[in-house]
Amino acid sequence: MLAGRTAPSRVLFGPHETNLGHRRAFSPRHVAYYARRAAGGAGVVVTETASVHADDWPYERAPLAADCGPGWAAVVGACRAHRTLVLAGLGHTGGQGSSAWSQAALWAPSRVPDVVTREVPVEMAGDELTTLVHGFGSATRVAVAAGVDGVEVDAGARSLLRQFASGLTNIRTDAHGTDRLLLLRQVLSAVRAELGADRVLALRLSCDELAPWAGTTPADAAAQVAELAGEVDLLTVVRGSGMAAAAYRPDAHTPPGFNRELTRAMRASAAGRTAVVLQGSVVDPAQAQQALDDGIADAVEMTRAQIADADLVATLRAGVPERVRPCVLCNQACQVLDVRNPLVSCVVDPRSGHETEDPDPTSEDMAIPAAGSQEVLVVGAGPAGLEAARVLASRGHAVRVADRRPRPGGMLPVVAATPGGHRFAAFADWLVTECTRLGVRFEVADVQPADVPDGEAVVLATGGRPGPRSYEVEDGARVVTAAELFAATGAPDGLLPAGPVVVHDPVGDSVGVAAAELLALAGRPVTVVTPDQVVGSRLTRTGDLAPANTRLQQAGVHRATTALLRSAGPGRAVLADRWTGSTREVACAAVVDCGHRLPEDGLRTGSAVLAGDAVAPRTVLEAVLEGRRAALTLVAGATSGPRGTGMLGRNVATEEQF
Repeated sequence: MLAGRTAPSRVLFGPHETNLGHRRAFSPRHVAYYARRAAGGAGVVVTETASVHADDWPYERAPLAADCGPGWAAVVGACRAHRTLVLAGLGHTGGQGSSAWSQAALWAPSRVPDVVTREVPVEMAGDELTTLVHGFGSATRVAVAAGVDGVEVDAGARSLLRQFASGLTNIRTDAHGTDRLLLLRQVLSAVRAELGADRVLALRLSCDELAPWAGTTPADAAAQVAELAGEVDLLTVVRGSGMAAAAYRPDAHTPPGFNRELTRAMRASAAGRTAVVLQGSVVDPAQAQQALDDGIADAVEMTRAQIADADLVATLRAGVPERVRPCVLCNQACQVLDVRNPLVSCVVDPRSGHETEDPDPTSEDMAIPAAGSQEVLVVGAGPAGLEAARVLASRGHAVRVADRRPRPGGMLPVVAATPGGHRFAAFADWLVTECTRLGVRFEVADVQPADVPDGEAVVLATGGRPGPRSYEVEDGARVVTAAELFAATGAPDGLLPAGPVVVHDPVGDSVGVAAAELLALAGRPVTVVTPDQVVGSRLTRTGDLAPANTRLQQAGVHRATTALLRSAGPGRAVLADRWTGSTREVACAAVVDCGHRLPEDGLRTGSAVLAGDAVAPRTVLEAVLEGRRAALTLVAGATSGPRGTGMLGRNVATEEQF
């Protein structure tokens, strides 16, 4: 019960960037995205945080509250049938924003440059402070007119209100500096005045900035919560700041539920005057239930878990927890603050974020015989093949999966052996279990071209193979692929000779970092060779770039940046500077090659549908997505005439404005 309103469950779907917007307004994509989680049992949906002032434009498709009324109303209408409470997220990113789209100076409490952008902001004066408070009030008025159940005020890791509450960024000497919570109290008062007592006022509060030399500490936050608890109906406890942005929503290198003790302490400070929410990589239902049972929190935010499985709550209530699709906490598709402007999605469920264009999966788990059902051969039991088999079987087709390896899962169990990749094992198990439940038959077979008759329904998900080497390998040199290293399940000594190892990483993703970490954990001297300025340059997309380099440094891994591997011989490797061409040698007993791969497409026939790495080796996301697309292509072909005439495509819905 919140402000007299009853949520159907204690599970929240929290605010996060989606890039689903139409300009700065909510779109039909947003509506479908939130409605799917409401239908799946979410008790509270907090919409993507909308800026309360037009100059706050932190990313290109960031919602602007003034433009969000029709969209909020549509979200409320879509969620109301499921009794889910809808809260409008409101905020301002201040000095952690961007001036790229607004072409306006950033607002901040003091002229402290942001640690990421290095941009110097404007120190807000009296008129600007008044404008901000009025902005929160007017945004609340728009949300109330749209019928929302309440609003959430963002004072979390990436917010102007946190910046005012922190000694890291607030060095003012006026009233807003001597009383750092003054602005937050003024905002809460303005919002409550517009909400009234019968709508929910929620607050997202950073209670540990992980910068104890000047930032908010848990002890500081306990005092803040004691002061603010009576003013709000719902408090979500988070951590992080501009100094530790990745700490807010980290990947699987950080244990799930990391905010449990912080939340317990804040709930004690609240002393029953507000409901408290646990946030922090809570993706396992058992952990969420334990937090509720142990009195750590009154509700649990499970955002990424519900991106991975929109039906999470409904599946648990049906008594089949084993059927919950597991979140792998990789951040590869659900973290979208990226210059490419990707739409929010999910590695394990590529329908997420694409609800308006991907066919309705109403029969996906029913295994009802489809019109024109057929026998289908899927070659390859990796993520692409297993997803194709699962979707086909759910549509009533008889599916046979053949793979030369006795253990299905392809590269997923291999990835699970890497530091931070362990959750991929659960996804492999889920795919196999679902396929088995739906009647898919598994065979251990080395399929040859003659076994793939042309004209039959076939999905080729045969994976990839190592690509050509860009360096010379001298006689006696030992070179292994990253896949071979990971398949050794943490025992590289049986694979590599004694001595230092060079990790060749021309790609810059998680693979090279994982290989170096694995070897360092085994006590090996390691040098990572990358052409980039920093190891793992592509990890900016997942938020793991700085943490990964910190881990490598702490493990003693040497990082040879802006370097190219020219040759590997017994005892040494030759590196060339990327810019000058000058060469040097490093000690090297073996090379672990983390380079690009090529498709394993030797079985390709004119009628077979390819999926995953057999198309082009990429990530698990593309493998699962293309496995699903391959299955739906065959389904469409079975129901629309001769096999192969139906195509899934990406029939993007027209995004009309509300």
